[in-house]
Amino acid sequence: MSEPEYQLPLFDYLPEQVVSEIEFKELRSPIWTENKAKLVAEYLRLFVFITKHGCYIDGFAGPKQPDIPGTWAAQLMLDIRPALLRYFFLCDQDPVKVIKLRELVNAQPNVRGRKIDILEGDFNKRCADVLASGVITPRMATFCLLDQFSTECHWSTVQALASHKTTGPKIELFYFLASGWLDRALTGFKRNVYIPEQWWGRTDWRGLRGIKSQERALRVCGRFRDELSYKFAYAWPIYDRSGGRRVMFHMIHATDHAEAPKLMYRAYKHATEPTVVPKQLELELETTEPLAKRLTNSV
Repeated sequence: MSEPEYQLPLFDYLPEQVVSEIEFKELRSPIWTENKAKLVAEYLRLFVFITKHGCYIDGFAGPKQPDIPGTWAAQLMLDIRPALLRYFFLCDQDPVKVIKLRELVNAQPNVRGRKIDILEGDFNKRCADVLASGVITPRMATFCLLDQFSTECHWSTVQALASHKTTGPKIELFYFLASGWLDRALTGFKRNVYIPEQWWGRTDWRGLRGIKSQERALRVCGRFRDELSYKFAYAWPIYDRSGGRRVMFHMIHATDHAEAPKLMYRAYKHATEPTVVPKQLELELETTEPLAKRLTNSV
């Protein structure tokens, strides 16, 4: 499918298909910036409810908007019930945010079999420690949130995560692209070009400036598919509530599971609604047949 050359109207936006013909109904309800953590949490709640296990990695885990309840991804992931996510790696290099992470973890109820590791430092360096932990086996359903502000996550880090599993589905990635201010951020690098080169992984990062955010998001999806060999890569829009039409982030969801984009579509529609109780969720997701088999057999 060729890349569109126009700006899609508000809420008619659908993530561009980059691999196979997965058809989505039109999205009408937006996800605002303050709800982006809820989107990922709702998706993981759906996925892990089916697979009954999982490992969660958060490379930039400190609170982004501490004064706004429901915006801290790490807290939302730990609060998912049933408590089927068993392994957590929470990383941040800001000492103040690390203190907040420790307070969060210390306040958690005891969950049998759950292990939470806090890693202080640059995730681009600490990522190797996570991958060397022995937790992320070929059959461990593993999810990594890369909620960077703009250009903090190196492309080499993304490559390491994507290539870690040599068999089975790769680590699923939720990569936040700062579409709303990336032009300004990239324009600011006039002398120290090493930072955007680390982020983009190539020297042609200047070609990302001055193009429509939709086109830029599609380029990133293409790299996840072509260079990192993910079977599916979709860009989900995160809007600015005050601006209405402005996309502040594109959440790039990269996965090898054919059913995962459908779960993300459901999560996008329902992320801000009241949580569905497990019995109702079981009926909605048809966890007996065939969805559960298609997901659990592939992890």
